Amino acid sequence: MSDVIDFSSGHFVHLGLGATTVPLPQHTGDVSWYAEYGQQHAADGFEGRLVSMHTFSESWDVWEMHPNGSELVLCVAGEVALTREAIDGTVSTVTICAGEAVVNDPGVWHTADLVDGAPNPTVVFITAGVGTEMRDR
Repeated sequence: MSDVIDFSSGHFVHLGLGATTVPLPQHTGDVSWYAEYGQQHAADGFEGRLVSMHTFSESWDVWEMHPNGSELVLCVAGEVALTREAIDGTVSTVTICAGEAVVNDPGVWHTADLVDGAPNPTVVFITAGVGTEMRDR
């Protein structure tokens, strides 16, 4: 196996207990990949983190929420508008561009939109994935 992990082709890592870094199988683009990931790393519980990178060509058609930990959202290219719905129902939107990041607190629903006229964003997510929920937008 190569030492290079090609995030741009859907190869991500899991940060686990004992400061481990585990390369993951290539992301398949469907929800079953996340279910399998969750099963394989369940022993790390709420402390495990999924590190992924995605380049988006369209706005999200879902909301997602991580109930058991915060999520770092780091824009590394382009610009992305993140809409967040707090636990109290307050909705806000923040736009980040390359080099900027935000933190989604546990229990905060969030979604992402492309910014008109900006190049497609590439975003790194460091996620407490256990218990992640999704709903249609």
